[in-house]
Amino acid sequence: MKNLRFSEICRMHPKHLKIEDFTYDLPAEKIAYSPVNPRDHSKLLLFQDGKISEDIYRNISQHLPDNAVLVFNNTKVVKSRLFFTNENGAKIEVFCLEPHGEAIDYGQHFLEQNSVTWICFIGKVSRWREKELSKTIELEGVEVKLSAEIVGKLDDAYLVKFSWSPGDIPFGKIMDAAGVTPLPPYIKRVAEKVDEDAYQTVYSENEGSVAAPTAGLHFTKRVLKDFEETGISSLFTTLHVGAGTFKPVKSEVMEDHIMHAEYLNITIDFLENLLAKIQQPIITVGTTSTRTLESIYWMGNQIVQRPNINYEDLKITQWLPYETEAVSTPEEAINALLTWIKNTQQNHLSIETEIIIAPGYEFKIVKGLITNFHQPQSTLLLLVSALIGNDWKKIYSHALDNNYRFLSYGDGSLLMPKN
Repeated sequence: MKNLRFSEICRMHPKHLKIEDFTYDLPAEKIAYSPVNPRDHSKLLLFQDGKISEDIYRNISQHLPDNAVLVFNNTKVVKSRLFFTNENGAKIEVFCLEPHGEAIDYGQHFLEQNSVTWICFIGKVSRWREKELSKTIELEGVEVKLSAEIVGKLDDAYLVKFSWSPGDIPFGKIMDAAGVTPLPPYIKRVAEKVDEDAYQTVYSENEGSVAAPTAGLHFTKRVLKDFEETGISSLFTTLHVGAGTFKPVKSEVMEDHIMHAEYLNITIDFLENLLAKIQQPIITVGTTSTRTLESIYWMGNQIVQRPNINYEDLKITQWLPYETEAVSTPEEAINALLTWIKNTQQNHLSIETEIIIAPGYEFKIVKGLITNFHQPQSTLLLLVSALIGNDWKKIYSHALDNNYRFLSYGDGSLLMPKN
């Protein structure tokens, strides 16, 4: 593999890629453990026409193509780290990953009362010997008893039922009052008050993520205003980021890696706005927005081939884009998905995607990407490589040599593939 040219790698099925070919040395001192303030003063690496230059996010509007369309992920990070103590006073962490169940409507889920069940990681689970753990929280002047009970075991997680009394309080308020901001696992500190704002985009709206769509952390309302004034369009969609975004690739070849699933919430309004601007340069803010748009294409492409496809078969599985013929134009695919959703008498579609974007993938909608600098041997780095090819190596080398800050709280880049 190491002797293959990148063009040869791209002709391979991504199942056969070796993750060792997508690594680099990331010293601990290059990782950002706290945010930049103001956030739009983060450094911005520009990769355009095969050349690297630099600026800060405050000036990003000056570097975007005419009539560019930026697509943001407006998911909102929830306080998904909950701490309980057992009868001996030992602390146990319950990290809520996602609600348990099929076709979860996150908006409705956070309005649930009395009890809910989540898929969770549990720290120090061996200390959990009681049937239930409980804690008392204060919410709007009312004392609330929150209890947690393990009701099932999965391969690498647990099913935890949360119940509370009084029970007429929405779960979203319970989690917000009882939980802690879920900083990435490599940040070895407890979240502080500043993180509640800093680890949230200024345009966050729909609750559901347990990790921030970090490419959006650099944007301020002032920068968004610049876009309006310069004719750059901003579209907002939702993909709820799961803890799987931090999941390392432990297998030697990608065929043995199971891609994490994440929930999309695609509205009719968003699809109509996207369709109206499909001929303009579409640039995604973050890998989650990228996965959303490319999943939209493949869902629509399936509907074109199978107009009566059911909901269960519409989900994008890990390797579907590499094993399905692309028979549709982007316009045809988006139109097909629009019609399918309207036929369900709904105004949105909530569904999972497991799409993996790796070298060999042909982008259908996305023309450019704004993103942070990602961990070595990660699926996020594979996505970057799929877009800009082997140039990712010189971009990352430049960033390391010029004191860029890496990972979630770090600096970022505007990546435009060569024409």
